[in-house]
Amino acid sequence: MAGRIFKISAKCDRSGARNGRLFTLHGSVSTPIFLPVGSQATVKSLDTADLKKLGIKMILCNAYHLYLRPGIELIEQSGGLHRFMDWSGPILTDSGGYQIFSLSTLRKVTGEGVVFRSHVDGSEHRITPESSVAMQEKLGADVIMALDVCPESTAGRKELSKAAASTAEWAARCRSAHRDTGQHLFGIIQGGTFPDLRRQSAEQITGLDFPGYAIGGLSLGEPKALMWETVEATVPEIPPDRPRYLMGVGSPEDIVEGISRGIDIFDSALPTRVARNGALYTGKGRINIRRSAYREEMGPVEGGCECYTCLNYSAAYLHHLFRCEELLAYRLATIHNLYFMQKLVQQCRLAIADGTFPAFRRSFLKSYETTDESRRIEQKAAALKGKKASVFKDIN
Repeated sequence: MAGRIFKISAKCDRSGARNGRLFTLHGSVSTPIFLPVGSQATVKSLDTADLKKLGIKMILCNAYHLYLRPGIELIEQSGGLHRFMDWSGPILTDSGGYQIFSLSTLRKVTGEGVVFRSHVDGSEHRITPESSVAMQEKLGADVIMALDVCPESTAGRKELSKAAASTAEWAARCRSAHRDTGQHLFGIIQGGTFPDLRRQSAEQITGLDFPGYAIGGLSLGEPKALMWETVEATVPEIPPDRPRYLMGVGSPEDIVEGISRGIDIFDSALPTRVARNGALYTGKGRINIRRSAYREEMGPVEGGCECYTCLNYSAAYLHHLFRCEELLAYRLATIHNLYFMQKLVQQCRLAIADGTFPAFRRSFLKSYETTDESRRIEQKAAALKGKKASVFKDIN
């Protein structure tokens, strides 16, 4: 029964890319798919009408943040997360494992679960695999995640092995606690960048027969080549009839590379976060709209782009908004970046369907200038350090 939630419609003969359809309580979505992040029941600077106009079909919210504010009970009383935030499409909720374990000195793993102090007011809380599932069931999300142990990227083999073992134990408890609500509970595979630990974790998690599987604990600062080696070692261990979800990965080039390796679902706060910093996606790479070069650019951010921002405003206008720190800047930039991501996965699906995905991948990666690897790692490390220091003031 678990496999029936996902149907594969096309495969690429020369790569692992595939098209599929994920069926949920709030409708079905085509895969590969990118989920915008709305941790606190909102994609920053946009409302749900904006998301619908962009063609967004599914979003991610975070149970950890919603548990702390405004509270699971309040959302349940309001009719569930869909009604609370006025979103009629499918929602995936992350259990909050990554956020809780990023608290470092503010949390402690016990035999029952994890005890942590709120980043909001310092109050103490306890979450178990069972309570995590119960919270997500009350929220009413369509896809819910098992609570996992997500170590830092600097963790050694011994710590990673222990985390994977705890993740497997917690996954079994989540599976037992999950009620027949029609919501899909996905298991999470851990193991760092050690192929044998990943394969062992995958064997344990897939043995529990979840309807879908996620690869967690990546994109935490490791070199991209190592990340893709880990993905390549893990994907063959996941039953082919189940959706594969690569958690927290969402730069344009990573979407294309992930799809080529058989990933179906992606999520990341990156497109919306960089948009608010003035970084806009184009077919040639990211541009910084704050640069003086755009002060008198009367054309759109990208010629031929059909997003609301490019159809109605010039690059000069966006430059002006960012320089003046006008709030409209964040909305228009976010609309552009999410349109770019939505268009990209749509192009990938079309290329898979007509058998041209390898050529599309080569063409895109040749034209798209990526961030320098060493600079990217430095930025990621600084972002993770800053996240701990500011305790998640800027989640999305």
